[in-house]
Amino acid sequence: MVDFSIHSQGLNASLNTTAPITLDWDLKGHRHEKSIKYENQHTELYYEKEDDKIDYLSMGADDDATESDVNWVAFKQQFFSSILISKEGFNNAKLVSKNLMKDEEKDTVFTKQFSLKAPLVLTNGELNYDMNWYIGPTDYKILNKYDRNIKEIVNLGWGIFGYINRLIFMPVFGFLESFIGSYGLIIILLTIVVRIIMSPLVYKSYLSSAKMKVLKPEMDELNKKYPGKENAMKRQQETMALQRKAGVSPLAGCIPALLQMPVFFALFRFFPSNIDLRQKSFLWASDLSAYDSVYHLPFKIPLYGDHISLFPILASVAIFFYMKMSQSQQMNMQAPAQEGMPDMQKMMKMMMYFSPLMMLVFFNMYASSLSLYYFVSNILTVSIMLIIKNYIIDEDKIHAQIQENKKKPKKEGKFRQKLNQAMKQAQEQQAKQKKK
Repeated sequence: MVDFSIHSQGLNASLNTTAPITLDWDLKGHRHEKSIKYENQHTELYYEKEDDKIDYLSMGADDDATESDVNWVAFKQQFFSSILISKEGFNNAKLVSKNLMKDEEKDTVFTKQFSLKAPLVLTNGELNYDMNWYIGPTDYKILNKYDRNIKEIVNLGWGIFGYINRLIFMPVFGFLESFIGSYGLIIILLTIVVRIIMSPLVYKSYLSSAKMKVLKPEMDELNKKYPGKENAMKRQQETMALQRKAGVSPLAGCIPALLQMPVFFALFRFFPSNIDLRQKSFLWASDLSAYDSVYHLPFKIPLYGDHISLFPILASVAIFFYMKMSQSQQMNMQAPAQEGMPDMQKMMKMMMYFSPLMMLVFFNMYASSLSLYYFVSNILTVSIMLIIKNYIIDEDKIHAQIQENKKKPKKEGKFRQKLNQAMKQAQEQQAKQKKK
């Protein structure tokens, strides 16, 4: 961080008669990283407006903006940035970002071209500006030391994802970093910590699936008792009543899965923005912040690239077995497909192949640290599910508990009463239409 001043003395007569004095700052972002495409995705122009509001120009296309009351402007690359800070602020600023990688097939020296044009306001006829200029790593720990909000250029995710990264993953990563030299081992240990914390949610989800599996024969009987589209409302009503008496909710398996999503998206932002992983090797990966190429192809495959990364392949295999295991559990508890309704089992089978394929294709260019995390995470999740299935869950006890729950009187809440009333009215309306 360099501080400097722009002052004039005794030039008020000359400055007042000339054209407005403009501060011009231009920068071409040199390529620094292994994957220029991946680096370009994290190269942006950020700026702070009045009231500490952070904004940025488009990442993918050419973009420009004219803003008032700008406090600072950052020409941010993936791991290095230049930030110009004005203590007085710029009353007006013209900001421009040009993408120099419009042809992604072409290997270039530069990623983006940035420009700032800001007219300087005269104070009593003279120039009087105090500024700071940061030139250095895009490191959250360093940027956070300066009381100018410039740490916000590190994209840790918006909303809850950013909070999870700042309050949980960054402190845990820093703690592990303080006594472990291998960053690959740090990622593995971080993954283990996350999986242990999330294991109660995995247990809740699996327990819900086991309850639904035990209850499935009775649900199948209801489908046979009330077949066809004309009995759809009655069938749904009886199914909900059965689940309520048994103390089982199909949503109980979805909620734990949804609660894990913020962690997934937070880590998706955490690893690519972590400069500590830059040029750190692990196993065959020479740089955990870039892709781990093990073979260079003599041609380029659209979306995939001209190389083969091994960690995404391992992560794809792991996620395939995870989805195969979890979906087999889901299929066991699924009711038969109803007339006019999509076959959920076919859709789930498609997802079982589609998700690993997406991981294989798109993560081939991503940071190997991210693929390493997903590989270890899915292996651990499958292991936890096997332990729960073989050593913790007892379907006979669950069946006995469900039978006991059925005997207990159930008090309906106001929402349930209104829902039942609405379904009953719909049934009556359906019966009248059928008679007509």
